[in-house]
Amino acid sequence: MAILKFSASAVAAQIAHARACKTFLPNWNGPVDRPALILIVGNGVHLRSNGIDGTTTRIVTTEQADPSFAFADGMNPFRDTDWMAQRRMAFRDLTGQFYTEILDDVQVLIDRGRGAIRLATDGHSIRVFVRRASDYLIGGTYEVPSGLGGTFRVILKDACDTFAIVQNCGNCEDFDAMQPYRVPLDALMEIDDRRVA
Repeated sequence: MAILKFSASAVAAQIAHARACKTFLPNWNGPVDRPALILIVGNGVHLRSNGIDGTTTRIVTTEQADPSFAFADGMNPFRDTDWMAQRRMAFRDLTGQFYTEILDDVQVLIDRGRGAIRLATDGHSIRVFVRRASDYLIGGTYEVPSGLGGTFRVILKDACDTFAIVQNCGNCEDFDAMQPYRVPLDALMEIDDRRVA
């Protein structure tokens, strides 16, 4: 899982463009009849409008990027020297175009005055992520996906707006002996939160 951070004003410009268009890029299932945002993982990582108008002939591809698109922090090939490494950390070798269902949720955050939009992605699903590091209790007990199909119970040691440092606690002895490690902030689950891991 990765958390991507975007400038709200750049995303708002892409939403405005999508809403101003009458025709839209098709998705894998065929024609699309409404505005949407597309996440492109390729030459950088960016959000762009799905709208087609007379101002551009640019087709959505993973090879091309336009400086006007809404790039994820640290993954802008026009500005960030290590964007490839950042993209690889978030998506490994996955590239592609992903139609999203987030336009209305993102618009709500923009209307509320948020300066940044954060998206959580596991490479296949994309959703708006609204929690912040301050929403979590340092020293609190949470669960995180184990990578083995279950969850680990952990103590939160530290957190920023994208990642948390956790220590296994209350699992079997071998797992609890592991050193503290980093997980995406989105991976932290309240003990009574039964999201699918």
